[in-house]
Amino acid sequence: MSDDFEDFTKLLSSARGSSFKRQSTADLGERVRAIRRSKNWTLEEAARRTGLAASTLSKIENDHMSPTFDAVQRLAEGLEIDITELFASSAGERPSGRRSVTRAGDGRGMETPVYAHKLLASELVQKRILPFVTRIKARSFDDFKELKGHKGEEFVYVLEGEVLFYTEHYEPERLGPGDSIYFDSGMHHGCISVSEEDAVVLWINTG
Repeated sequence: MSDDFEDFTKLLSSARGSSFKRQSTADLGERVRAIRRSKNWTLEEAARRTGLAASTLSKIENDHMSPTFDAVQRLAEGLEIDITELFASSAGERPSGRRSVTRAGDGRGMETPVYAHKLLASELVQKRILPFVTRIKARSFDDFKELKGHKGEEFVYVLEGEVLFYTEHYEPERLGPGDSIYFDSGMHHGCISVSEEDAVVLWINTG
């Protein structure tokens, strides 16, 4: 286990800088628009199916807004696709014997005001889990407009720095390198960095 943790530390050290620079969400917006148009849906119809405002959907499609994970889940459900199809380079059936290698600094970026996510194994669609390396930008509970929950379960493992993790029904938990938390995603949740530098975590969601 210590060797694995050292490997993760090396990965994050080599990835620091370029790996967490903001990447455009244009690819995501273009995919959303292409899928919507392939179904011959208007913005209003897609908004009704996803539960997102038509204005919000338009901003996502035009790269004027970075969607939250909750919004991405709503998009996938409303568009009737697997969530990974919004990030993968191409879609297709899930064959057996698959594997994926993500090199240090690689991964598909998705940035929000509070988190900078890097989706790993992004070329694989229809995954049962969504693995991210995430830089925690939030520094205060007030950085969140509100905490939200969504379907699934989650596991967070702290790689660098310290975080204060908030989950509905529980007191906030302070976590440092090597600490982890597993929880029901349905609870409203979120975390902030409490170390000098932004904390970095391995964040795994069930799709």
